[in-house]
Amino acid sequence: MASLDLLTPHLSKIKIPNAQQLIYKDECVYSFDNPESETGLYVSLVSFLGFGRNYVEQYFQKTGNAVFLHICREKKPVPEPEKTGDGPEKKITRLAIGVEGGFDPDSGRQKFTYTDHYSVVVLPGFHTYPWPNSALPDVIQKSVQAVIDAESPFKIAEMEVLAGTWDGEAREVSVHAVNLKQLDNGIKIPPTGWKCAKCDLTANLWLNLTDGSILCGRRYFDGSGGNDHAVEHYRNTGYPLAVKLGTITADGKGDVYSYAEDDMVEDPYLADHLKHFGINVQQLQKTDKSMVELELELNQRTGEWNTLQESGSDLRPLHGPALTGLNNLGNSCYINSVVQVIFRMPDFVRRFVEGAPDIFSNFPEDPANDFNIQTAKLGVGLLSGRYSFPGEEGGRQPGVSPHMYRHLVGRAHPEFSTKRQQDANEFYLHLLTLIERNSRHKPNPADCLKFSVEERVQCTESNGVRYTQRAEHHLPLPVAVHAATNAHEVRQYEARRAQAEAIGQRLDPSLVVRPLIPFQACLDSFMKEEIIEQFYSSAVNKKVTARKITRLATFPDYLLIQLKKFTIKEDWTPAKLDVAVDMPWEVDLSCLRGRGLQPDETQLPEASSDTPAPTYDEAILSELLEMGFPVEACKKSLYYTNNSGKEAASNWLMEHINDWDFANKFEPPGSRPDAASGGAAADETSVEQIMGMGFTRAQAVRALTSTGGDIARALDWIFSHAHELDAPPTPAAPDRTLGCRDGPEKYKLIAFISHMGTSTMVGHYVCHVLHEGRWVIFNDNKVALSENPPKDLGYLYLYERL
Repeated sequence: MASLDLLTPHLSKIKIPNAQQLIYKDECVYSFDNPESETGLYVSLVSFLGFGRNYVEQYFQKTGNAVFLHICREKKPVPEPEKTGDGPEKKITRLAIGVEGGFDPDSGRQKFTYTDHYSVVVLPGFHTYPWPNSALPDVIQKSVQAVIDAESPFKIAEMEVLAGTWDGEAREVSVHAVNLKQLDNGIKIPPTGWKCAKCDLTANLWLNLTDGSILCGRRYFDGSGGNDHAVEHYRNTGYPLAVKLGTITADGKGDVYSYAEDDMVEDPYLADHLKHFGINVQQLQKTDKSMVELELELNQRTGEWNTLQESGSDLRPLHGPALTGLNNLGNSCYINSVVQVIFRMPDFVRRFVEGAPDIFSNFPEDPANDFNIQTAKLGVGLLSGRYSFPGEEGGRQPGVSPHMYRHLVGRAHPEFSTKRQQDANEFYLHLLTLIERNSRHKPNPADCLKFSVEERVQCTESNGVRYTQRAEHHLPLPVAVHAATNAHEVRQYEARRAQAEAIGQRLDPSLVVRPLIPFQACLDSFMKEEIIEQFYSSAVNKKVTARKITRLATFPDYLLIQLKKFTIKEDWTPAKLDVAVDMPWEVDLSCLRGRGLQPDETQLPEASSDTPAPTYDEAILSELLEMGFPVEACKKSLYYTNNSGKEAASNWLMEHINDWDFANKFEPPGSRPDAASGGAAADETSVEQIMGMGFTRAQAVRALTSTGGDIARALDWIFSHAHELDAPPTPAAPDRTLGCRDGPEKYKLIAFISHMGTSTMVGHYVCHVLHEGRWVIFNDNKVALSENPPKDLGYLYLYERL
């Protein structure tokens, strides 16, 4: 044992953590080294940050903090119990991975026991003192014991997430359950022989708990299900709750849906509500499929789950640099897929992987909450190969677990901070926003994805035109279902499937026939002319009908294409189009090139400052907001429907909910943009909020108009433009490119992300990446050589310029 005298110079700096102190004892803050790593983990007894062997010396040299608790974890396999063969398999009840009731990624894997071994280490020289050790100074003993006893920050974060997360099975108690109105109409429900009151369906039946009506459920996007009679009944009567017959159990549970709350709910008084109609729950048995069982069956029927994971192939596992798997932290597959794709672009590699030494050299007080550090940590972890080892049975790698990154990028976000499944495209855009905010003094790597979209609007009365540009990071393409090349075959397949289901059989999922959509048809849908109502023409000074076409003014180095597969059905429920789109391996997109103002075109004059401001019916606006729609979208709906009523406005909202600018700040078509900035005028509430931080009105307005009205970005803009805050704005010539890179329009496919499931809120994501000339599938911590990349079933596609 080293001399205790080595500890003496450092005792004054040693701290004893309190209950609020976060102690990073699970993983290095700069790498994915942990106590299980060969060299263990070093936890500073001053800052309580954890470091792998590669970073602990740098930290010591930078800070002088020399005393650490060293943790090494011993891992031993648990002997497998003898299999009797008569035990029931765990039932899958949720279309998800790594969460309760879902597919267990650890199922069938070797189990282990873990034993932690501790010692106190002093740098330089890595002098070691065994633990426990009564000879150590009292302050060190108390500090070490507190670190050992402390709760893991990962577990703390997990509990915070779970505290506010709906897990898909735990349901909120309906606000209508307590005082539910039940009519004394004499209806008694028989124990068998149920049939929809409006059609001949005898399955998927829902009992309305107010009047006892038995009606069929919603029609699913694939044509199965019911005929929507239960939801129609709600629209006509307003009776809010219904229970699915056949799902009721003897303990008074069942699938209860609240049409008023638009969600599956809990009815704690279900037994009493059923008794009103003569139903004794103690005599009931569950006979019908629950909603989650139907979700699983639907995916099994379409075969999407197996196809996208290439489950029918004996895939060869891969490992090594840039072939590192990511563990699923409970519905984190949407994060895993996006980051695997992001780090295929050289700009991201240069910034966060090759630039990692510079990023790490800062050693901030809390690197676990430094976005650039955690992004660099993730990039190095994925591409270095340090954590990519041969996998176990089934091709699983040990992989890395991005706990810190997930917590950081999701913090304070209403959706990404939860453990619910999310839309990978929305996360992609959220991540690029975070990268932009954290690129204040560095080149933004997302610029390789940025392009200028050009819109041409023509007044139908004067024929004058106006060109406007906006910057985008993805190209959303409509799915042209009407253009399917195999419509006849699809109809034949649907007829065969209906016949099979009528006699209780199921067709082989591998034989499913999906509508096959040509990629060009999706491009044509994007490029087609759009009619704009209520356009204020500055040429004739009144509202007219206008025609709009959208093109690209620039083409980026990397183009991310989103197929708009997720939609809203007529009954307002989310759905996904089960189609195949013939996405090209290589493509020439020159047809999308915009040309700007042409010599034979007359430009519309600038709108005058006295252009009439739009008016919104406040009563209807309030009702729409209560329905959960964004305020700017509600304003648009009222504008385009001339305040004609709630129904017209809500119908407009449902028709346009997938628009790229659905929730963006609304500027009436043809209105005059802010002259100084070329953007929308600053919102007065936002101006006052920034002025409350000590800035002048002029500074606040300039920052907001320069950043599209986003307060967080405006504050970043203020701090990065301090030298020019009070200088008069310099009028700039219109720039069609918006500073975006431009180049040839020819691309090749290098990655795509696929989703399995019927909506963004359920299911699973995987991605396929072109790596060193061969396609690789990344399915969380399973990394393998792809034998048949299912590119026609993807959702997001990354193309690289040829």
